[in-house]
Amino acid sequence: MASSSASKHLLSFVLLLSLFCFSSAARSLAETSDQTQQPILFQYHNGPLLTGKISINLIWYGKFKPSQRAIVSDFITSLSSSPSTDQPSVATWWKSIEKYYRLSNAKKTSSLSLSLGTQILDENYSLGKSLSVGTHIKQLAGKGGQSNAIKVVLTSSDVLIDGFCSSKCGTHGSSKSSFIRGKSSKFAYIWVGNSETQCPGQCAWPFHQPIYGPQSPPLVAPNNDVGLDGMIINLASLLAGTVTNPFGNGFYQGPKEAPLEAASACPGVYAKGAYPGYAGDLLVDATTGASYNANGQNGKKYLLPALFDPSSSTCSTLV
Repeated sequence: MASSSASKHLLSFVLLLSLFCFSSAARSLAETSDQTQQPILFQYHNGPLLTGKISINLIWYGKFKPSQRAIVSDFITSLSSSPSTDQPSVATWWKSIEKYYRLSNAKKTSSLSLSLGTQILDENYSLGKSLSVGTHIKQLAGKGGQSNAIKVVLTSSDVLIDGFCSSKCGTHGSSKSSFIRGKSSKFAYIWVGNSETQCPGQCAWPFHQPIYGPQSPPLVAPNNDVGLDGMIINLASLLAGTVTNPFGNGFYQGPKEAPLEAASACPGVYAKGAYPGYAGDLLVDATTGASYNANGQNGKKYLLPALFDPSSSTCSTLV
């Protein structure tokens, strides 16, 4: 009887582990556990990458302070090069994405230029405070112009999303746009939730104590906002996945339903020397004690995930 009980517990553990590893096509919560890195066989599936001039339109769902919105909008504008930005910079981090475009099989390689687009505020919770990704998030992403844009839906800490915390911190996907001149096309969207009050140990690590895995003291968030700094990590990861695998047939490894993409292929790695429970040898602000690895515009500092380098099959970090 004891042996049978032990077997049942072992089976339950294996099933739970499988859930965390395979249940999300977004930034998996397993990233915070950062298992030992194995060689990754990244593949290009011959689909389109996002190219040309793309605006990033933000849909703020719920209550966000102006200072919180500035953290995100400054991150977006920081993706473009600025001579006045100190190094290492957000723009330098983003520039490494160009390697994916050079390795794609496109006959004519097109460049990608991102810019901050429109911002829509939905502070009255027009769809309620309990949403589903498949229905409500797509509906919110459909707001505003859809041509040549990535729609980013950001939900506040008091909004419940199906699968949030239990299997994902955010996700990206695509949806059909409304008919224009008798034709419809696809547009890419991203959703990221604020985990501050729901699951910061899962979706805002290393700025909060993890709920499982190796334990280490939490780091000081560079913008003094655990929830928003955690959202930046997830947004950055999903943005890298969106442009290199916008419609499910770009660059990724593993099953299409739960792919490892440009950033999610490097879970828990933010600087050289990273290992399970340790984000790496990060830069530390002498005044605030905050940990970061990228400088942005308007004096902002950010912590950004390592990106998988398809030319060397390694995880590349800024520091």
